[in-house]
Order: sequence, then structure tokens, then C-alpha cells
Amino acid sequence: MSDETYRALKARAAAHGRSVEAEVRQILDAAVAEQTDLGIGGRMVQIAAAVGGFDLGVERDGTASRPVGLG
Repeated sequence: MSDETYRALKARAAAHGRSVEAEVRQILDAAVAEQTDLGIGGRMVQIAAAVGGFDLGVERDGTASRPVGLG
């Protein structure tokens, strides 16, 4: 690893209140997690978590649905 990269990593770790080793682990964990296909719901959760969450204001309809006739 170049000295420049190490200095940047050390600064990033300090900004996050972690050791360099912990910062490297976090970076690697995040890189691997991004490769996992979460689907649209999982991606929405990640986006919401990144901005502190959000409320869609959607209420479920409690009306019972009618059975589907198959015959």
C-alpha cells in the first residue's frame, strides 16, 4: 500500500473514530455487502438508513379481500 493511501486511510479511520484495522474491516465488509443482491426492498432500506429513515405515509387497507373463484 502506498504511503499516500495509508495516510488517507488513517485520516478516514480517525474521522470515523476507528483504528486503521477497524476501518479496513468496515471498507471490506461494505464492499462485500454491496455485491449481495438485496432486491428492491433491501435497497430501499439501505437508502433510508443512509439518510436517517423516512416515512412513506402509506396506510394498509384493512378491508378483507374477496375470495377468487376458480371454477
